[in-house]
Amino acid sequence: MPLTADVAAQQVQERLRTLHRLIYDIEAERSRNEQCIESILRVEKAAESSSSAEDSSSSSQQMQLKNLYKAGLTAAEQEERVLRAALSRIYEIRAIKNERRIQARHAGNKETIGCGALMKMLLSAAQTLPLHVGRVGERAPPLCGAVPADSGHVARAGDAVAALVRVSEKEENWILAEVVSWLPAQGKYEVDDIDEEQKNRHVLSKRRVVPLPLMRADPRTDEGALFPKGAVVMALYPQTTCFYRAVVNRLPSSAADPYEVLFEDSSYADGYSPAERVAQRYVIAIKEGKGRAS
Repeated sequence: MPLTADVAAQQVQERLRTLHRLIYDIEAERSRNEQCIESILRVEKAAESSSSAEDSSSSSQQMQLKNLYKAGLTAAEQEERVLRAALSRIYEIRAIKNERRIQARHAGNKETIGCGALMKMLLSAAQTLPLHVGRVGERAPPLCGAVPADSGHVARAGDAVAALVRVSEKEENWILAEVVSWLPAQGKYEVDDIDEEQKNRHVLSKRRVVPLPLMRADPRTDEGALFPKGAVVMALYPQTTCFYRAVVNRLPSSAADPYEVLFEDSSYADGYSPAERVAQRYVIAIKEGKGRAS
């Protein structure tokens, strides 16, 4: 059943109210955690200064510390639960707005976006891509950073992808596109060129479509979900909507950081362009033999 504008607005407002309450809860939990940490540090300092005191005093302090550690762990776990609940509401709001945007496009209300506005939109999409926040020991899921999609993955309507399209009889390019639909009977995707000035729709086999990451990887906790230095990738060339072959020159140092890549370019003596910065969202695994820069 289509999501009407009024229903969507109501659902967003409900989640915003919940999110507002959760933000206050987060601050309360954080304050509780800080107090617990201060208590631990105070008792640890007292234990150090009285290390030569009687065994009974030392034993009492050790027991006190043990109880404080347990309380601190419980408080930290509760803060994590509240933070994850807040993140879930944010993701739900994003999903509702995305669904409305897709419905508007299908209804023919597709707004033409100029080149400058499009570049700003792509940058914003990269910066606000959800960050994977895993638990201790948890591996990054498919489509987080450099982690590929599962073999049976089917991109949903509205998902961003790299699509290999024919631009002339002799030339094919990897372009940034958006999934319109999956055609199961044909095993093909219907995608729109993200550059609306082109007004092109393509029907492509699955091997000609590469899903873009759905989450960013945090280098501090999920370094294995990033492409290593020297990896050959496809990256979105800055200020364009086309992907070209590149080599990873430097990894992101934080979740907000982009990659630094060197694009293949025969006009330079060493065969590579000067370093360019490209967001995680727009750096994907290479498809060998295709998508080469001309």
